[in-house]
Amino acid sequence: MKPIYLDHAATSPLHPRALEAMMPYFSEHFGNPSSIHSFGRRTRQALDEARISLAQTIGAHPDELIFTSGGTEADNMAIIGYAMKNKAKGNHIITSVIEHHAVLHTCKALEDQGFEVTYLPVDEKGRVSLLDLQEHVREETILVSIMYGNNEVGTLQPIAEIGSYLNEKGITFHTDAVQAYGSIPIDVDQLGVHFLSVSAHKINGPKGIGFLYAKKGYSLKPQLYGGEQERKRRAGTENVASIVGFAEAAKMAKADVEEKRQRYIQFREQMIRIFHEEGLDFSVNGHETDVLPHVLNISFKGANVESLLVNLDLAGIAVSSGSACTAGSLEPSHVLTAMFNDDEKAKSSVRFSFGYGNTKEDIEKAAKETVKIVKRITSL
Repeated sequence: MKPIYLDHAATSPLHPRALEAMMPYFSEHFGNPSSIHSFGRRTRQALDEARISLAQTIGAHPDELIFTSGGTEADNMAIIGYAMKNKAKGNHIITSVIEHHAVLHTCKALEDQGFEVTYLPVDEKGRVSLLDLQEHVREETILVSIMYGNNEVGTLQPIAEIGSYLNEKGITFHTDAVQAYGSIPIDVDQLGVHFLSVSAHKINGPKGIGFLYAKKGYSLKPQLYGGEQERKRRAGTENVASIVGFAEAAKMAKADVEEKRQRYIQFREQMIRIFHEEGLDFSVNGHETDVLPHVLNISFKGANVESLLVNLDLAGIAVSSGSACTAGSLEPSHVLTAMFNDDEKAKSSVRFSFGYGNTKEDIEKAAKETVKIVKRITSL
């Protein structure tokens, strides 16, 4: 059986069109975009065009985009940069217990510097309560960071509702949209967010590039010092080749976002149907409807996740037990433990995530192979 890759939430293959767009900027178009000669002007033009194109995908102005090395840097820049710039206004930050570690560890670092952080709980579907958030807002609250779509279970948060409330209160709002970007339509004005993080390698773009949307009027303390790139917000020569590839991948993602959504929903239903037909004892983790279409997290009762992952890999099926950033950890997912009191459920969960190149035939083969493996390891 040919290998089947169902871990697109960890990273996705580079699309051939994105690679093709990048290639000239590895060779003939090598100029520094800060240089004023013709070589620099050529890459500056490509950089400006990519910025315009990417800004359009979220309804932003091009000047509101800051190119970063990926989602982690974008999260760090938003949270640390804003907190340090505005610490005279207050020292309280609110986030949730199911954030990506790029947010959680950043908030912990700020606690070491005297900031207070409230970590909101979630319900068994993985959702934050707006009422709970409202109860924890106080005079010193300067920033709220709540992810748009969870990378492990796919649950979508009520970002627009939270944004509306926070704008009324005059509190700055950041969302990590790394997993949501390219999977669902995003408009920053409709969401009411002031900062939004994105990474290219989740949407068939290159690794090592992302952006932070920073709404006009919301300033940050820079985390890198040097040149005046990115309007003095992030020093360093821009990664032009990757930025061009990012823009091409984003253009394709936006163009077929609805078609992909329908296809991935069919994949979810197909896999769940096969598990039911084969009599597996399982449960789907996350919200039933407010969910990223490409993420399917399932607990198989009585199955050891480590054995399950190893056996699936031996069968040529690539899946994961949660965030790729915690790969190798023997501890159950912090997201699942926050959702359930049942630790065993958290230890028997597998994430299937769909993407470019997957077919119905792949999903059927992967589901049936999963059935065989689950039945075998649970009977031991």
